[in-house]
Parts: sequence; structure tokens; C-alpha cells
Amino acid sequence: MTSSSPSDPPAELGPPPSPAVRPARLDFDRPPAHPGAAPPVRPGLRRMRRRRRRTVLLLAVLLAAGGAVVGLTEAVHRLADPVPAPMAAVRGAGLADRPAGPGNAEPGGYPTEGSGQFAAADGNSPVRGYGGPLRRYRIAVEQGTGQDADAFAGAVDAVLGDPRSWIASGELRVQRVTEPAAADFTIYLASPATSERMCAEGGLSTERYTSCRLPGRVIINLARWMEAVPDYGAPLEVYRTYVINHEVGHEFGESHQACPGSGAPAPVMQQQTYGLDGCVANAWPYVDGARYAGEPIDGL
Repeated sequence: MTSSSPSDPPAELGPPPSPAVRPARLDFDRPPAHPGAAPPVRPGLRRMRRRRRRTVLLLAVLLAAGGAVVGLTEAVHRLADPVPAPMAAVRGAGLADRPAGPGNAEPGGYPTEGSGQFAAADGNSPVRGYGGPLRRYRIAVEQGTGQDADAFAGAVDAVLGDPRSWIASGELRVQRVTEPAAADFTIYLASPATSERMCAEGGLSTERYTSCRLPGRVIINLARWMEAVPDYGAPLEVYRTYVINHEVGHEFGESHQACPGSGAPAPVMQQQTYGLDGCVANAWPYVDGARYAGEPIDGL
């Protein structure tokens, strides 16, 4: 505060305030600032600003948390997504190169690899055939392949019990049984990877594509059971009948045979999975009541 000199004129004094008029109440919670300071902030405005700051801070926290949740969700999603693996198939050559794993599946909906464990079909079938020794078989389906053991057993029973099948010789009969000890051989339905491993135990290379037979074991590749082979020229049921009769034929001592000629029915022991060589698809060892065969292929 500056002091006034004696020469300065006295300050003019206004009239005293009327006793009836009180000074206006200042809506402050602190004394007014000196004239050079910023105008005081009203308490209502201060509270509004505090609420705004809290709202802004809350929104920032929520946005940060939301971003973390989104990041976590995306991370979990990425972990759960299957990693695609390159796949190549050369079906015309009878080859397939596919990665193994329970998560891998063909477009048809079956897995390329199952659990490696098998479930057996229940019950015994009637004895089918007209004479000769009784050959008992058992049915087992790999678990985790989406296939029903009893349904597969019914399909096999219908094929082997048909009068066009091997019983037409009159020299053997067949029956499906449940107990392993009672079975002469077992017919397995296995995923491509499992069937490849099983066939390899007998020194056979199937490259996950073909079925096979080892002594006491007929192994049907699930891929062939589900989709047959390209350019087979016959319905899936015909191929299924063929593959059962072909592999069981090996169990009964039959060897591979050649196509007799262009346009002729393919012998059931011809390797029809690899192509027909000009023949027409045929699923039965007996055609028109007679045994139908081609020239044997040495060593096969």
C-alpha cells in the first residue's frame, strides 16, 4: 500500500450509507482477493468443475479398463483359434499329405486322427452261409471319429451276409461276435492317421489314404469310408461294399487281381481304390451266381 503526501488533496468521501441498506452478501467462502487477482470462483461452479473432473477421470478409467478387456478377449480368441496348417492332397495318385492331430478335419466332417481307442459293437449276428467252416469277426470303431460302432457293424453284416459275397462259395460261413477271444479277426474303422500307424505295424505304407489287412486285422480307412475315391463312377455305397469285400477277401486268402479288359466289371480283388484301369466298378466276388475274378497279380 502506498502512502499519500501532505500535498495530496483529501479524498472525497461520499455520503454515508443509508442505515436501511445493508452491503450485498458476497457468495464467497473466503475473503475477496486484492484488485489485481483473478475473480473469485463461486462455490457452485467449483462443485460443478469437481464433478466434471471426476466424470472425466471415471471415463478415462472405464476406457482404459475397456481397452484391457478387449485386449484380453482378443488374446484369448487368438489362443483358441486353430492355427491353419498347409495341406496338400494328390488323390489321383492315391496319396494324401495331411498333418495329424485331433483338431484336424476333412471338409466332409470326419477327423484325420481320432483317439486311438476303439469301441466294439455289441451283440452277435446270425450265422450266414451255406456250409464250410465258421469264420467269426468282431467290429471296432475308433472313438472320437463321430462314427457309431453298431451302425458300422450293421453295414458290414449286410455286406458279408449277402449271397453275392464270400459265403456264395458254400465253403465258409460268417458270424459277428462281441468277445475278442471268440473272434477270428477284427474289422476296424479307423481315422487316416490311426489306420496308417496300424498298417505300418505290418510293414504296409498307406500314406493315410488306403485301407489294409494284416493277419487277424482288417483296417478300413475312415476317409475312404466317408468319401470313396475320385472318379470311381459309382455311388458311395458301392465303394463301401467293395472295400469290405476286398479287405476281408485278403483275410480269406485272396490276392490282388487285374482288370480283365476295358468295360468289364472290375474284380473285387482288383485294387479299385487306385483306379479301375478301364474296368467298371464292381463290389461283389460273385456276379450272376458265379465267381468273378481276373488274372492274379504276382506278389500282391
